[in-house]
Amino acid sequence: MTNASRFPALNLAIAMAIAGTVGAFVTEAGVDPVTTVFWRCLFGSMFLGAWCLVRGYLPDRSLSRGRLARAALCGVCMVLSWTAFFAGFAKTSIAVMTIVYHIQPFFVVLIGVLFLKERVTKDQIAWMAAAFFGVVLASGLVVSDNPVTTTWMIGIAMALGGASLYAVVTILAKGLGEQRPEVTVLCQTAVGVAMLAPFANFSDPIALTSWGWLVGIGVLHTGIAYVMMFSSYPRLTTPVIGVLTFIYPVVAIIIDWTVYGHPIGIAQGIGMVLIAIATLGVRLGWRVSVRRTGTALAARNERGA
Repeated sequence: MTNASRFPALNLAIAMAIAGTVGAFVTEAGVDPVTTVFWRCLFGSMFLGAWCLVRGYLPDRSLSRGRLARAALCGVCMVLSWTAFFAGFAKTSIAVMTIVYHIQPFFVVLIGVLFLKERVTKDQIAWMAAAFFGVVLASGLVVSDNPVTTTWMIGIAMALGGASLYAVVTILAKGLGEQRPEVTVLCQTAVGVAMLAPFANFSDPIALTSWGWLVGIGVLHTGIAYVMMFSSYPRLTTPVIGVLTFIYPVVAIIIDWTVYGHPIGIAQGIGMVLIAIATLGVRLGWRVSVRRTGTALAARNERGA
């Protein structure tokens, strides 16, 4: 993790590859979503707490009551987002849940427009329309080799709900200023421990092998991967970050296909590509100049005539 300053792109790529395996870890653990998220928060808090102490990030003098309250609210939304995301794996598939969950940047734009009175450009509207059409295709609602069941659609709704909650986290986190991101995530996981403790299932025994997967979700995906991401972001440009982010769903798709035997249909594949392109379009500010291109083409035709 100390090599992030020398190889930030490689560091972020590895972090995203690790994150892409979380669906497999959740599936192999075989524990209900609420209990899984509880242990994720507990083990994640233990790792991040130790990391922040060793690095000198704690105590955080900038963490006022207002910032602490905002970080706690972030934690509530994050925990609910994780729970919805994990619950959807058993109802759809790891690949579909992951790619639909990644439309969260569009919910950030929508929330900004509806509640923060932010302006939206025509290009952003075009990319959002493409992304949500991609969701329709990726969900299998229009064209699918298998019949779309109510359970499947509930899973898609969970992915959309989880993505919207994560978007709220993104907006709330902007108000935390220069606070260390590791401290922010630590606040979120600590809130998750307190929030889910009354609802987690402690009565049913957990298999020894399942404990390994649960520890991995907390330490590997919530601790190590997050630290690697945060250490890389300041040293990379937005386009590089936007492209490397898609290592996450690509790894998830490969695992779902090769390990769990869930191949992607042609329509679903097109939908996933649409979501990926549209997400990059919004993140990188790509312009959709259809009208301008059409005008220029008409002008050339007139000159040719």
